[in-house]
Amino acid sequence: MTLTRLTAAVLALLSHHAFAQDGALQIYGRLNIGLEAMHGDGVRGGQAAQRLSNYRSVLGFRGSEDLGGGLKLVFQVEGTLAPDTGAGVIAARDTRIGLQGRWGSLFGGNWPTPYNTATSGLDPFYPTTAGYMSTMGNGSAPSASNVSDTTSFDRRQQNSLHYWTPAWQGMTLRLAHGFNEEAPPSGARPSLDSAALVLERGPLYAALAHERHHGYQGPGLDDHGSKVALAWQFGPQLGQVRLAAIAEKLRYATARGNLERVAYYVSLTRQFGAHGIRFGLARAGDGKGSAGTRLGFIQAGPDTGATHATLGYDYTLSKRSAVFAFYTRLRNDGRGTYDFAINGLDAAPGTRLGGAALGIRHSF
Repeated sequence: MTLTRLTAAVLALLSHHAFAQDGALQIYGRLNIGLEAMHGDGVRGGQAAQRLSNYRSVLGFRGSEDLGGGLKLVFQVEGTLAPDTGAGVIAARDTRIGLQGRWGSLFGGNWPTPYNTATSGLDPFYPTTAGYMSTMGNGSAPSASNVSDTTSFDRRQQNSLHYWTPAWQGMTLRLAHGFNEEAPPSGARPSLDSAALVLERGPLYAALAHERHHGYQGPGLDDHGSKVALAWQFGPQLGQVRLAAIAEKLRYATARGNLERVAYYVSLTRQFGAHGIRFGLARAGDGKGSAGTRLGFIQAGPDTGATHATLGYDYTLSKRSAVFAFYTRLRNDGRGTYDFAINGLDAAPGTRLGGAALGIRHSF
């Protein structure tokens, strides 16, 4: 069979399946890369890192089937895609199957937790090297089980069941449970519970989220993350301006006692025509707990915090395409151990990191 005939056959097959799914099958994706020049004292012998970085590009399929009586079957398969290296894994990202009706949505799969999605949209640099995961959520876990990335609260959870209520007066409740399918040598039976209450009404966005990791650090030890967020879209006299703020507290239970940390994040965006200005500022406080205790980026003791600031610009080429640039600066306190959560630089304690990026993004 010639390549032309093979291509036609594949397109015909996809078209047939699209009609079989009530015309709701969608092939979608995002290509998102940046040319970066990064630097930092204490990083790779002090040498600058010049690189082409992938910002979590994706390729996916999603759709639904009408089952009658207001009930639908919904499905999605989303994989990783790396335009810089050509790598990719099918179903490694947002993948699910479930039911949707007037009572809400119930589905299972590999999906971001409600705690994650409650605030990720308030970071204009998510998910790039400059994303707020450097300080908020204690790192990023793009696809995690109960025994992998056990310190991160910014996670996509494998083997998880989710329920979303229908919207009422702009308010929705999202719940998730990560099943204890793993059996680590410690004897723990780790599991996850996540919840977020979200209000979207006019220019106001508000969220309250909590997540518990049971047994992640050992038998009988629970970790907790709590955060509150507010955002406001200002009136037309100021253009498309949005101001957002998040406060988060993480608490881990370890064999040496509790490890706690508070962090804050604010962002400001303004869109005028094809031009967009973006700003984000995060501050992670000192870790509180037994001296020397460290989990992820968080370490107990004085002078262990960090500040991360980013200024960026977007130019819209079309409804689906844009070019962008940003400059980001992450300054650790004297004993701080923070690093970029995506495309990190293996920073030493007390390191100050920075860099600029020029990127392009296309969605289809």
